[in-house]
Amino acid sequence: MFKTIKNALKTPDVRKRLLYTLILIVIFRLGCFITVPGVDAFALNDISNEYSSGLSGLIDIISGGAFSRFSIFAMTISPYITASIVIQLLAMIIPSLERAIKEGGEEGKAKINRYTKMLTILLAFIEGLGIYISYSQSGIFIEPGFLTGFLVIISLIAGTALLMWLGEQITNKGIGNGISIIIFIGIISSLPQVVITLYNLIFANGAFSTTGLLTALAIVIGAIVLVAGVVFVQQAERRVPVQYAKKVVGRKMYGGQNTHIPLKLAMAGVMPVIFASSFMTFPAMIIPMFNHDIATATGFWAGVYKFSLATSSSAVPIGYSIANAIVYLLLIVGFTFFYTYATFNPAEVSNNIKKNGGFIPGIRAGKPTTDYLSAIISKLTWFGGLFLSIIAILPMLMRFTNLNVAFGGTSILIVVGVALETVQQLESQLVMRHYKGFLE
Repeated sequence: MFKTIKNALKTPDVRKRLLYTLILIVIFRLGCFITVPGVDAFALNDISNEYSSGLSGLIDIISGGAFSRFSIFAMTISPYITASIVIQLLAMIIPSLERAIKEGGEEGKAKINRYTKMLTILLAFIEGLGIYISYSQSGIFIEPGFLTGFLVIISLIAGTALLMWLGEQITNKGIGNGISIIIFIGIISSLPQVVITLYNLIFANGAFSTTGLLTALAIVIGAIVLVAGVVFVQQAERRVPVQYAKKVVGRKMYGGQNTHIPLKLAMAGVMPVIFASSFMTFPAMIIPMFNHDIATATGFWAGVYKFSLATSSSAVPIGYSIANAIVYLLLIVGFTFFYTYATFNPAEVSNNIKKNGGFIPGIRAGKPTTDYLSAIISKLTWFGGLFLSIIAILPMLMRFTNLNVAFGGTSILIVVGVALETVQQLESQLVMRHYKGFLE
């Protein structure tokens, strides 16, 4: 990985892309410290501890601390992610959207992109309104009222729109997937705080603690094991052999070679975790719009609200945490299947193999090949989905500890997954420019 980065820095065009990406990342980090208008910074600081654990802690880490600071980027890029999911789901029932996605091309991509952005702004307005109403009960606004609310919501919508633009620019003119890079940077920006937390464990109240040292070592070793496991699963693949028959075209003979189809064990990458996290956070943002006292209320919607906040908060009954973990697991598995089959179509791959005179040894061309590929994809997706789910819910199993475990399985999955994808894109950029240094 380091050699790839070193070689990329030696290539002028790739170096420009890296520099451009870095500049946009700096803009993102600066925006995380710009508080929305009308907020009392001292009052906000007094309640910041309420947003350092549970699901709120996870949102805050993904946003790079913007959520607890009530920054213009407090909603992060979650409305855009949710809008993308909704558009993909609507494509299954609306023929025009389905054609735009399948046919592709610049016109189809532009149409899908336009619809996604429009839905993003709508969802950002709804979520921004929910955040304002939720915060309005904490007394952090200098002059609460319609004008303050309008400024807060517009600022949050503008922040989400700017993040959407930054992500798009990184994807088109920088390196890596822009949305993933923004989430990645938000997470790793909390690493210094993690180091401070470990230091405080070892030197509790200024005195050396053997128990704290053992705890810190266990956390570090656990993180290393998690990273190794994620890298192994992300890089593992099932290679399906394919043979192509020889054919003569004019005076030349084509085909006859043996190759394979590389099927990733975790083909969907970290996107299912990001999708599921966005879905789990949405109710907690929306419900306060309709009930200002939802935190102390009872009833169905109060239960849903507590359920959304039950990631690792010890203040929430254990029953909610168990239900939350189960639903989170099911969402990750479901989105793993959804994203995998959205990016890999066994029937289409089977037809392409058949058209080019290829076949899988021992499998007849046509429908038997489609069924064979579908069976392999199904098994791989089940394993990949369950692996992602188990790692993502690990922090929920530590809900009775005194540690802030928001930077846990979900964060590690996203960081490692995005890092691997970005390095692969760097290598692709080098290959496109006929750079051979990293192959030596």
